[in-house]
Amino acid sequence: MLCGLGLLAATGTASAHGGSLAGGGRESLTIPTWLFLSTGGAAVGASFLLASFVTDRALIERIHGWGRPLSSVSGRTLASAGRLIGLVGLVAVLVIGFVGPTNARTNLAILLVWVGWWAGLAMTTYLLGNAWATLNPLKTLAELLPTLERPYPDRLGSWPAVAGLLVLVWLEVVSPLADQPRLLASAVASYSVVTLAGAVVFGPDDWFTHADPVEGVFRYYGRFAPVGSGEDGLRLRLPGMDLSTPRLVDGPDEVAFVVALLWVTTYDGLVTTPAWRDLTTPIVEAGVPPHLLYPVALAVGFACFLGVYRLAVRLSRDMSETYLTPAILAQRFAPPLIAIAVGYHFAHYLGYFLVLAPSLAVALTSPFANPATVPTVELPEWFGAIALTSVIVGHLVAIWVAHAAAYDLFPARLQAIRSQYPFIAVMVFYTMTSLWVVSQPEVALPHL
Repeated sequence: MLCGLGLLAATGTASAHGGSLAGGGRESLTIPTWLFLSTGGAAVGASFLLASFVTDRALIERIHGWGRPLSSVSGRTLASAGRLIGLVGLVAVLVIGFVGPTNARTNLAILLVWVGWWAGLAMTTYLLGNAWATLNPLKTLAELLPTLERPYPDRLGSWPAVAGLLVLVWLEVVSPLADQPRLLASAVASYSVVTLAGAVVFGPDDWFTHADPVEGVFRYYGRFAPVGSGEDGLRLRLPGMDLSTPRLVDGPDEVAFVVALLWVTTYDGLVTTPAWRDLTTPIVEAGVPPHLLYPVALAVGFACFLGVYRLAVRLSRDMSETYLTPAILAQRFAPPLIAIAVGYHFAHYLGYFLVLAPSLAVALTSPFANPATVPTVELPEWFGAIALTSVIVGHLVAIWVAHAAAYDLFPARLQAIRSQYPFIAVMVFYTMTSLWVVSQPEVALPHL
């Protein structure tokens, strides 16, 4: 991570972030923003009212426990092929990044990382299942290296992953990693060195479980997917229902990671809105360095999201009059936030992926070519409705998962319903924030 910070310092002024490849895409709404936001918030509130009528615990358990085993006859072969594909992808990013075309729109390393991996593979993780657990080339390499097996400090928990996620998103936003293939390859190499060093010292299992932020993102996204691992192999389930699993989030550090995952998806879109530009312009004109403004906003926003969630936990405990500790409530009601993060990630990256997928296909077939023009897809005007719908759907799933968690925690029906009031208010707040960002036109990253 320190290597990545050094790379950023060496580049000087940043010019773009990952979303710049598609050249923007969000457009302003044709209806009043207040009406749009209030309608979205009302939809989430109404979904809670509908869910509150479902009070049959056996029915809730059947819905969340439904599943079908999937055949895994060729599981070992597929796993080996997946590890090989991951290694080839890492080599391609490093080689093409350093010696390939300097044009970001034609360089395979740029397109593979931002379009193929961070957009495409991340979406397949929550739409189908977590393939990154197998594809991860650093995990494959770490398992081949000797390890010192030093005990991982329990007091650290997942806090290194929380900090790592915030730093990685900050670098993605403020640095020209999507414009400069050499810089991207250097950042990937630096991240690989740090990750492999941590795995050698503490062992791959502990490092990738607790300290690696990328592994954490894909692991939590995968719990939303309709395909997951069970005791008997792969299992088909209803999307999002696995988020109600007890102890899926275990400890304040993992709660913070889930909140950070939700916040960074919002932050990535927030900094390209006209409101952010208008808000920060007088601050920058007053002499505040933009490179200081962005990390401060990232940290303050994360603290705000985490503080609002913790306030909801305390209010929920008071309203439900329970003996359960705030820590237990925080852990059980955190997984629904993953569904919200999934909905917003899909809204933010689906159009981005579709626009640039043809460019990625061309780069895969001719990785060292540098054509004058690259193919892209022009999305229809109605496509924005898909993004807005995905945000709403993510929040509706979150409402239901929170409802199931409440009925698993509390013996009395009224107690279970009252415990959800503060979390529903928080989800409405998150909903309106996400919808507002999605509804704003996209502008160039200001002041960088």
